[in-house]
Amino acid sequence: RKGRSDPPGGPLGPGRASPLDDTVSHMQPPIVRPAGPAHPSAPPAPSTPREHDHVHDQLDPAHALAHADIWLSDVSAGYGERVALEHVTIAVEPGSLLAVVGPNGAGKSTLLKLMAGLSSPWSGRIQVLGGPPGREARRVAYVPQAELVDWAFPVTVEDVVMMGRFPRLGHIRRPGRNDRRAVHEALGQVQMDHHLQTQIGRLSGGQRRRVFLARALAAEPDVFLLDEPVTGIDATTQELLMDLLEAQASRGKTVVATTHDLACAAGRFQQVLAVNRTVVAHG
Repeated sequence: RKGRSDPPGGPLGPGRASPLDDTVSHMQPPIVRPAGPAHPSAPPAPSTPREHDHVHDQLDPAHALAHADIWLSDVSAGYGERVALEHVTIAVEPGSLLAVVGPNGAGKSTLLKLMAGLSSPWSGRIQVLGGPPGREARRVAYVPQAELVDWAFPVTVEDVVMMGRFPRLGHIRRPGRNDRRAVHEALGQVQMDHHLQTQIGRLSGGQRRRVFLARALAAEPDVFLLDEPVTGIDATTQELLMDLLEAQASRGKTVVATTHDLACAAGRFQQVLAVNRTVVAHG
């Protein structure tokens, strides 16, 4: 893609375990099934015209696939026999600052996990940065919801942010001067560079969100996927985080964030995607 550098990014951890166990790029890329029969446990497709068709028909698939950083076509997914998302078709172009809104249980977090390659769809097609989710995991930074992280794990702020550099280091190399510089610069951007040796669990909720955004920034990704980054934090921290995300989008990076804050979505994001198991609106 002209005008875009492709530095390998560092994904962020998805799970509740330690922050050490959540590097997406160390996972095997999931199998993305082509459109066809749904997962055996998925309910049968409805025989009546689908409500989402008007959204689906607005997209030119060829244009979207050629120009989008993130592309989903008629994707359905869930857990066991429970449907989380169905017939989702969206395209997110480089430089987008996209808010994903919807009620609890609408499938917002599932959508991010599909994009990050942490979940596989029942049916449909997904491409992220020109390939299946997970193939370019080093260029994708994923920040999970705060409640999914084990804050008691004995790591410092510096350790957590350095994890964003691990995909560049591999399993053998130790962090060098450039890695430490990237970590310190990222912490400076979120105004947390004076907490380098603080244990992560001793921070306030807003400070923790700052540190995890610093981890994403240190990874130098092309795509940011953030699950509720501004939920439960003070107004000052929210403004700081949004300023940083806007700056990344202005540099051509793609930012997708879920939120329950409709005022923030309307006032600070370029686009809003409303979901409730399927795409309700996008614009």
